[in-house]
Amino acid sequence: MKRTLGTCYYPEHWPREIWEEDARRMAEIGLTWVRIGEFAWKRIEPTPGTFDWAWLDDAIEVLGNAGLKVVLGTPTATPPRWMIDKHPDMIAVDAEGKPRKFGSRRHYCFSHEGYREECKRIVELVAERYGPNPHVAAWQTDNEYGCHDTVISYSDAARTAFRKWLSETFDGDITALNDAWDNVFWSMEYDSFDQIDLPNLTVTEPNPAHTLAFRRFSSDQVVNFNRAQVDIIRAHTDAPIAHNYMGRETAFDHYDVGEDLEISSWDSYPLGFLEDRAGATPEHQRKYARQGDPDFQAFHHDIYRAVGRAQGNHPQGAGRWWVMEQQPGPVNWAPYNPAPLPGMVRLWTWEAFAHGAEAVCYFRWRQAPFAQEQMHAGMLRPDSVDAPAAHEARMVMEELAATPDVQFQQAPVGLIFDFDAAFYWETQPHGAGLDYFMLVLEHYRALRRAGLSVDIIRPRPSEFEGYKAILAPGLMHMTDEVKQALADCGAEVLIGPRSGARNAHFRMPVPLPPAFPGLDVTVSRVESIRPDLPVALAGGGAVEGYLEEIEGSAETILETEAGAPVAKQAGRVTYMAGWGDAKALDRLVNMLCVRARIATVKMPEGVRCRETGSERFWFNHNTTPAETPVGILPAAGVLCETLD
Repeated sequence: MKRTLGTCYYPEHWPREIWEEDARRMAEIGLTWVRIGEFAWKRIEPTPGTFDWAWLDDAIEVLGNAGLKVVLGTPTATPPRWMIDKHPDMIAVDAEGKPRKFGSRRHYCFSHEGYREECKRIVELVAERYGPNPHVAAWQTDNEYGCHDTVISYSDAARTAFRKWLSETFDGDITALNDAWDNVFWSMEYDSFDQIDLPNLTVTEPNPAHTLAFRRFSSDQVVNFNRAQVDIIRAHTDAPIAHNYMGRETAFDHYDVGEDLEISSWDSYPLGFLEDRAGATPEHQRKYARQGDPDFQAFHHDIYRAVGRAQGNHPQGAGRWWVMEQQPGPVNWAPYNPAPLPGMVRLWTWEAFAHGAEAVCYFRWRQAPFAQEQMHAGMLRPDSVDAPAAHEARMVMEELAATPDVQFQQAPVGLIFDFDAAFYWETQPHGAGLDYFMLVLEHYRALRRAGLSVDIIRPRPSEFEGYKAILAPGLMHMTDEVKQALADCGAEVLIGPRSGARNAHFRMPVPLPPAFPGLDVTVSRVESIRPDLPVALAGGGAVEGYLEEIEGSAETILETEAGAPVAKQAGRVTYMAGWGDAKALDRLVNMLCVRARIATVKMPEGVRCRETGSERFWFNHNTTPAETPVGILPAAGVLCETLD
């Protein structure tokens, strides 16, 4: 697979007379891809039914003539103001019942049928016109589903669609719904689906089964919205179709969306995410303020490689994916917006390539001197002078010229990440700050501190083959099929905490969890723990946030200083009954790797490595040089070894 670079461009923002020069400079740097059009609905259709295609025809021709390939976005993330006048009830509504008004972007409800039809109409027109265009080599649907908390809407349209979804889910049997949701509690039985409201503005918390169902419904609305666009585009072109997902976005199932796409992509903003999404302590934020968290981007690279594997016949551990937007300098939207350390844009680019990216596209070509993103850096300054990112992109292009195409290789460890599990945890976290995404990320960090490459996998038996170890923390709902497949897969398996703690409709199962084949462990009681009351483990480390009391004949391998079991093991399966801190997880990962005969390397602070089928990459995320097993790496340094 060839590695390529690109950028995001908005020709409608700039005078026509500079387009050729922009295209020439993009090509001179060595860029391959240019994404355009994803916010251009008003310029394409100034008034309902009146179209101006000339400027977009011209822009695509200019870019194509310079040897660049166009990624064309559908413009449905920013419906024009006249659309709101035409469909005033298409606006999403937040949990407090307040409409989310026009004036920025993503101002629509996925459930509004009128808006869905408008989207199909504009996508049909765009695809019909540009599907055959040889310069349009890839497509992007919409833009950043879920960004700004826009998946879940409590609108009238959502209520109507939710009732229909429930009726279809339960085959029109309201008694079946009442039984599944245990609505006998608090006298919540319904007589018809039309009585069911949305789970907001209730006196106290709604039934968790109701909330979980609404989360699943909301996810399905995104999937269906995206599928409608994909089906239209595919009728007019064979070019691959992508969507650009966001970091730490768990409001919809990305795998389900990915099953309809050839390419998974995501928008990587390491410094912005460090401040507001990486769950970092103030000390950690200071240490990595100009570099980004050493694992947060890599975790998403591996997630979106897995999403890119959802459609198509890809080898285990492989999948088509891109970084559609790579931070090139200071952003404008985080609590604080420092500039990257010199060399970090190059490091972030190579890190993505090390995890299998086909393309890394920098956002954006030129910094806009106007509107909401005027403080967001680009590859060029607003005066068109090269910004630091342009220089680092040139360095990457020179290095790519001497680098062979990437070879895929299955990692020794599979880490399960499940969006449905995130719905469960968000429905009932049981304690402040307890979050499935962070639980899985902490396990990922421990694996990376041990020098391991990791594949993110789905909780599907077909994906368990070939791994020496599989980690599945926090899968609150585990089917019998998944449990048995994990028990039989031949890998060292780690499950817990909360594994198998609920059924498909949020009831506690009996026998009590985890009820895992061949593992005599029972969770007898659970508690959430104050942040200032960690439970120390004998031998080092602690449990933070969440702890279960467990019993059973399985061998205890971790216990509290008071002698209570925290982790038990039988055969190849280990159950961890608490949220371990970094030291506890490091101990646990080391135990698993010894049993699985996986070689580990204790990584220096801020240093990480990643293997492909032909290379081993080393990355130094520190502001100072770091000593590694392959020598001294400079600050923001990257080293690539060729493997035999």
